[in-house]
Amino acid sequence: MYVTAFGEAKELRLAQGRLRYREVGPADGPPVVFVHGLLVNGLLWRKVAPALAEGGMRCVVPDWPLGSHEVPLDPGADVTPGGVARLVADVLEALDLRDATLVGNDSGGAICQLVVTRHPERVGRLVLTNCDAYENFLPPLFRYLQWIARVPGLPRLALQSLRVPALRRLPTAYGGLLKRRLPREIEEAYVGPVLRDRGVLRDTVAFLRGIDKRETIAAAERFGSFDKPVLIAWAPEDRAFKVRYAERLAADFPRARLEQIPDSKTFVPEDQPERLSELVREFAAA
Repeated sequence: MYVTAFGEAKELRLAQGRLRYREVGPADGPPVVFVHGLLVNGLLWRKVAPALAEGGMRCVVPDWPLGSHEVPLDPGADVTPGGVARLVADVLEALDLRDATLVGNDSGGAICQLVVTRHPERVGRLVLTNCDAYENFLPPLFRYLQWIARVPGLPRLALQSLRVPALRRLPTAYGGLLKRRLPREIEEAYVGPVLRDRGVLRDTVAFLRGIDKRETIAAAERFGSFDKPVLIAWAPEDRAFKVRYAERLAADFPRARLEQIPDSKTFVPEDQPERLSELVREFAAA
């Protein structure tokens, strides 16, 4: 039912390889582009994008190469955080999107920070929900993923634990990122690609090995150059991405404001999609 309500999958052919995405809303509506984080895909936004589309916005929801994408990039593609930021910019150009609102969550928020400080030309507004920032990339709770990625053969072995539903819901997996249990079919859509496709696993390991807090710290030093509206929509109950990071982001971007979203953890689009949709709709239409 999610695919039907969320639009059929399309593909773009870019220099780095094929990228699958969904699109809902009028083609001439204000563009909103969503950037998810590790080990989820565009289905993270399945309740947010249709709500914005009903308000007349053109919502573009790619499956970024972060572990839950069905189509791996070409071998040798740059899947570091900087490379994925370049990929976001390439999608905006390929679809000829201008003055786009960029919405990021989790490690996708870190990618958005790299986009607006390196490739800001087509971005008109930025929305950051709970995400990596500054020295918190990755947060301590999930830093073990970086260590695993550096040992040949270990990522494939370690990720096999995601086959067990109970283990997916541990605090060091999805359980630490949301307050409400994911539907079983969404869990399967998140974990399936990296378990069955070696190309997807290759992309995921490349991204994890490329994570470096120096990237987000350097981006933060250039936040002042992004003189466009920024909305920080943050769940203060989140332990992985504490509200102090939201307060720093709101202070460091020249035109930012902070809105707190109660009763949620990291995955605000899963825990509080209605409130997030409302905030993004008002912000993008202002």
